Amino acid sequence: MTGSDSVRDAPQWTRLIEVDRCPLGKGVFVEIAGRELGVFRRDDAPRFTVMDNSCPHASGNLSGGEVAGGTVSCPWHHWTFDLETGICTHSPLARVKVYACRVSEGVLYADLAS
Repeated sequence: MTGSDSVRDAPQWTRLIEVDRCPLGKGVFVEIAGRELGVFRRDDAPRFTVMDNSCPHASGNLSGGEVAGGTVSCPWHHWTFDLETGICTHSPLARVKVYACRVSEGVLYADLAS
């Protein structure tokens, strides 16, 4: 690995939203740099998931979906996605990109370059 490889592999944290604006067990829509994201404050830890907001089936708004049991269901046709992996529970061929995230000083950041 060269020095430039280690720099490229380092997370590039983007500020998304204050954590107190994210209700437990719900999704929040965030648009940043032209990218539409669903942010989920999970009540099972509590912890966060940041994923692309668009369902691959018909582009439904995932942040408006029901969160239960570690999954989110698209409000349009009820395709369900695992919040850890982004994989659809109905078909492993359908997937939504999930981004690494972290909280610092009450603010949620995500590595959108990954």
